[in-house]
Amino acid sequence: MLPASWQDVLGEELHKPYFKELTAFVEEERERGPVYPPREEVFAALEATPYHEVKVLVLGQDPYHGEGQGHGLCFSVRPGVRVPPSLRNIYKELREEQGHPLPDNGYLMPWARQGVLLLNAVLTVRAGEANSHKGKGWEQFTDAVISAVAAREEPAVFVLWGNYARKKSRLIDASRHVVVEGAHPSPLSARKFLGSSPFGQIDAAVAAHGHQPIDWRIPDLAG
Repeated sequence: MLPASWQDVLGEELHKPYFKELTAFVEEERERGPVYPPREEVFAALEATPYHEVKVLVLGQDPYHGEGQGHGLCFSVRPGVRVPPSLRNIYKELREEQGHPLPDNGYLMPWARQGVLLLNAVLTVRAGEANSHKGKGWEQFTDAVISAVAAREEPAVFVLWGNYARKKSRLIDASRHVVVEGAHPSPLSARKFLGSSPFGQIDAAVAAHGHQPIDWRIPDLAG
């Protein structure tokens, strides 16, 4: 269930009482109706970005709750799905900072494969009901993910957009890692997000850590 590269640092979490209760809750929810993402994609972010390859951790809050939207990576949607408003604002900021054109899709797997861990704080959601699996145990698990990355000798960049994400800074030693904080890219706070230059901060930190730069361009999928 847990990707191999994360087993050593997170395996114990799966045997704790809270995680067993969480698993039972999610299974009951699936019996009652649709839950997103599907079982095989709950840990998709960890699968796409192995533990020792994490350069940047971007923290989202809740999976998309519409049919066919989310696939286990925060802010990302499947190919063919309309780009959500928050991601569109992220793309607009990238266009302003780096000149990248707005892509025709919201599939962020190219970022994940370069070491950008796209982690939601809550990993499942009931169809059509945002935050419906909040407070059921996922936060404890994803706090363990953040703490595991923060415990590495290799420094990383933690991107915390919005008040909810910024509270997680308590898990990160800012003397060893770089924390990029700012407004959430949602339409509600877009005026504060746009122009905040987060990607320049991320790129500078990645370079300072001696890593290959992230190519933030998302290729168009249309022929």
